[in-house]
Amino acid sequence: MIAIGGLRFAYPDRTFMLTIDELSIADGEKVVFIGPSGCGKTTLLHLVSGILSPESGHITVDGTDVAALSDAARRRLRIMTMGFVFQDFGLIDYLNVLDNVLHPCRITSALKLDGAVRARARELCEAVGIGDKLHRPVTQLSHGERQRVAICRALLTEPNLLLADEATGNLEPEAKQSIMRMLFDFTAESGATLLAVTHDHDILKGFDRVIDFRELNRAEAA
Repeated sequence: MIAIGGLRFAYPDRTFMLTIDELSIADGEKVVFIGPSGCGKTTLLHLVSGILSPESGHITVDGTDVAALSDAARRRLRIMTMGFVFQDFGLIDYLNVLDNVLHPCRITSALKLDGAVRARARELCEAVGIGDKLHRPVTQLSHGERQRVAICRALLTEPNLLLADEATGNLEPEAKQSIMRMLFDFTAESGATLLAVTHDHDILKGFDRVIDFRELNRAEAA
């Protein structure tokens, strides 16, 4: 599913550099990166999804060289094949819960918005405990509830690749385990690949691989 080789990336001020010689993640694999804030975990997710582009090296997702695509093609790839749970949620404040979950279908004609999709959105919201808040503005939700909206949106399109950036960071212990079961059940049923980053060691059980990001990033190791 994911193959990375000779990856080099740095932000313009050069205060942070990311260097990954080689990394492969198989179809259907559940991989989590651990490490403290600021070590580059989120940066790697943004590179894999095409939000950022590397200075050199390659990142292929399901055989597609993400960095070689145009901006429009990268956006289409994210919408059609990836589900992304952003650390800051990325919700639209003037939309209610249901419309935020359905938003991927409203920004491209490539995704069909029909009764089945609406029903799936409602089912996902019910599964994470926000089914009674479908028509509530997201600005009126708690931090944890906003996080659940972001997870439902990521799962709506049944993506081949699920990217989760601190997906349980603002949830109580019981809710964390519920969300992780949901993500694991989704990958088991669909065969999707799960790539997650966290500093929360309480959610590591159930992943196929746990990778210490500080050991993966050769720039930091150096």
